[in-house]
Amino acid sequence: MEKLTLTKVQVHLTGVAVACALVAGPSAAQNYPITPQQRSTANQVAQSGVALSELAPNAPQSHTVKAGDTLWAISGLFLKSPWRWPELWGMNLADIKNPHLIYPGQTLFLVIRDGRAHLSTQSVGIGEGEATGLPSVKLSPRTRVENLGAGALPTLKTHLIEPFLTEPLIVDEQELSAAPRIVAAQDDRVMLTRGDRAYARGNAAAPLIDEPGKKQKAYRVFRNATPLKDPVTGEVLGYEAQYVGKALLARSETTQGDTDGTGKSVTNIVPATIDILDAKEEMRVGDRLLPEPPQQLKAYVPHAPANRVDARIVSIYGSAVVNAAQNQVVTINKGTRDGIESGHVLAILNDGTRLIDKTDEARPQIKLPDERNGLLMVFRTFDRLSYALVMDITRGVKVGDHLVNPN
Repeated sequence: MEKLTLTKVQVHLTGVAVACALVAGPSAAQNYPITPQQRSTANQVAQSGVALSELAPNAPQSHTVKAGDTLWAISGLFLKSPWRWPELWGMNLADIKNPHLIYPGQTLFLVIRDGRAHLSTQSVGIGEGEATGLPSVKLSPRTRVENLGAGALPTLKTHLIEPFLTEPLIVDEQELSAAPRIVAAQDDRVMLTRGDRAYARGNAAAPLIDEPGKKQKAYRVFRNATPLKDPVTGEVLGYEAQYVGKALLARSETTQGDTDGTGKSVTNIVPATIDILDAKEEMRVGDRLLPEPPQQLKAYVPHAPANRVDARIVSIYGSAVVNAAQNQVVTINKGTRDGIESGHVLAILNDGTRLIDKTDEARPQIKLPDERNGLLMVFRTFDRLSYALVMDITRGVKVGDHLVNPN
């Protein structure tokens, strides 16, 4: 038996780490890269600890990790900035061999030594940490066997972004207009829904051809192409296609020889046959087909961009929504060509109000300072645009709000 003195926070974790797979299992998570900068930060913190000023002011004395917890929430228990996960990892680097998995089960202790904070999954003996006035407890060794593979905690709530990994799609206007299209329905139906059969045509660049011996091709059905404009310059950065459902290719499109009424040979176009597998809303002639992308096994590691970011919110997903709330998806006017990547955390600034200074006889126009409103995290990137999830805010987020580095 060992007598222990516990410090301010006691958290229950197993296989503790500060990044994890969102959709994938352990194997995918283990392959997710750690940047040299993140590893350097973790190594530095492992040696020196974290300044007490960086700890969350309301850190609880204990927390038991459970299903439904997220990396963002766990990091926020310890640190003022939940996106600074390398510091949380570094505080426990000796015990964390794989920084991409976090599970319920093991106890993590926060130890205060020489005015610095350290975390450890190992018990701390008397004299190793500073006295806190908390009572000593006795721990008994125990053995437990459990399957960890299915218990990894996600970075954020998976259901909030899973639909956006494939459904809403940023496309080039020409790409969507050149995609295969529904040209007719059985029995001259105007609207199509699940279980219906329809007919579609492609083009030379995207023919609807079934490959014998291979799995049937699946397509996602889209309509419209709403332009997304930069709120500052007015430039169209891309088009967001509206997802309406899913279809399966049943027969390839072909041509068929025939004769007309005069006996002259003609070639008839025979469109491809598709079956509607799923309908988010009713489909119709003219809707476009794009190949279903492979399942994305994504791991998200919240981190600050290495370079300076100056971005704006372009749109809030949902045409009837004026202000985005926490856990809603927004589109920003920066993408891969600007160095934006999945996991980037940005601070949201409400645009300062413009008004007339009535205290000045000249009545000049003034602009109040932009005020920090919260944080968002990028989870899907395109060339010039990205989708991001609003993580923490104090008031509503609107189109045009400024986005900068979180430091």
